[in-house]
Amino acid sequence: MTTTRSGPQAAAAGAGVDRPDRGGSGRTAVVVGGGLAGVTAALALADAGVRVTLTEARPRLGGLAFSFKRGELTVDNGQHVFLRCCTAYQWFLDRIAARDLVTLQDRLDVPVHDPRSGKTGRIGRVALPVPLHLAPSLLRYPHLSVAERASVGRAALALRGLDLKDPALDGINFGEWLAARGQSARTIEALWDLVGVATLNATSDQSSLALAAKVFKTGLLSEPGAADIGWAAAPLGDLHDGRARAALDAAGVRVLLRARATGLTARPQDGAPAAGGEEARDVAHAGWCVDVETGPGRGEQLTAGTVVLAVPQQETHELLPAGALEQPEKLLRIGTAPILNVHVIYDRQVLRQPFMAAIGSPVQWVFDRTASSGLTGGGQYVALSQSAVQDEIDLPVAELRRRYLPELERVLPATRGAAVRDFFVTRERTATFAPTPGVGALRPGPATRAPGLYLAGAWTATGWPATMEGAVRSGLHASRQALSALGLPCEHGVLEAA
Repeated sequence: MTTTRSGPQAAAAGAGVDRPDRGGSGRTAVVVGGGLAGVTAALALADAGVRVTLTEARPRLGGLAFSFKRGELTVDNGQHVFLRCCTAYQWFLDRIAARDLVTLQDRLDVPVHDPRSGKTGRIGRVALPVPLHLAPSLLRYPHLSVAERASVGRAALALRGLDLKDPALDGINFGEWLAARGQSARTIEALWDLVGVATLNATSDQSSLALAAKVFKTGLLSEPGAADIGWAAAPLGDLHDGRARAALDAAGVRVLLRARATGLTARPQDGAPAAGGEEARDVAHAGWCVDVETGPGRGEQLTAGTVVLAVPQQETHELLPAGALEQPEKLLRIGTAPILNVHVIYDRQVLRQPFMAAIGSPVQWVFDRTASSGLTGGGQYVALSQSAVQDEIDLPVAELRRRYLPELERVLPATRGAAVRDFFVTRERTATFAPTPGVGALRPGPATRAPGLYLAGAWTATGWPATMEGAVRSGLHASRQALSALGLPCEHGVLEAA
């Protein structure tokens, strides 16, 4: 794996090299969790002069956006995309010098095929101001009637008028909101759920209006190019593990892999009682002790003035000291949603574009992963990204094969007669938090009631659904709060914007 850098990317990746410790020896931090949120927080803290140790239970970084080897292939566990409006994630790519490993569309273009009619439409944009930039593709969209297309425009204008800061939106069901604005079942399937299921990991009738409005307002109704789609042109592990680890090393961050945090306690100042119970937030302490299991019968205790917990909500609940959150049980009420990925390798080319979407079929999105996986020999590797599949996530591989290979023949006629060289699935049973109505009231912010303790993760209160963008923003939010408490400035403009 190459980590060669030049120009501004090299400057970013080497931001932690040969710099003075402006924070002093007492300004230390432990970041628990090596996903995008944790890596982001660690880099931002280190760039400000804090001495950081990052712990990760897995043998790699990257969280749930990772790669693994399958024979000669390098396989991503799932298909992850970002949009041009995902400014924090793009900052992250630049910070780890990985911009060269992604592709970003010049202009939004999504082929959408309906095997029931045999028609393929496209969702795209033209060089017109919002919302007119989407009008030509909507007018030509074959999956909706003229009346349904007109109704979409009215609903989009209503969405654009919503105030994302209004807390009442969190408790409203998006599907019911759409129906009340004249959206037919076909319109919801062919447009609103086409986008919403992929970004929210839930259908509209299982989604909070607040999160849905965030997706559609920011992605489709803010700037003409906001919804242009980007994706990794290399294995995700090259980005989120390889390049990320090199950036952490260059910043002076100590990285401990296969190191699971098992306990978190406050270190009281000399003469002060140990922090515990509801008084934890009021007790002066000299920092934190993080107990880390590094192997069978082996462990280490890390001490630091600042701790960022960047792990899933259930694990965060287990580690939180008493009194750190007013209602910690809320974390356990944040549900999770699965994502299933179906991987098929054919003996010939069956997909002639980077990706496509489908309606009228269990197939949702199909991506070409041939080049990034290293597949050679003239075949093609396609990956199906299937969100909101609670009823399929535990089905046997044989049953999934019987279900999806015939569906691919309907969606991609070129697969008919093609030989299947390999078929396998990857499952993330808790891929995202569930964006159900009311979830916003359960998501905590980055600061806790315990001094020096902060939370990060896509499930925290970022205002975004569970995306790579949300994960990075959560790390930026946590690091900004920590740096403010330490009296250190945030050195990256994106920290203020996040």
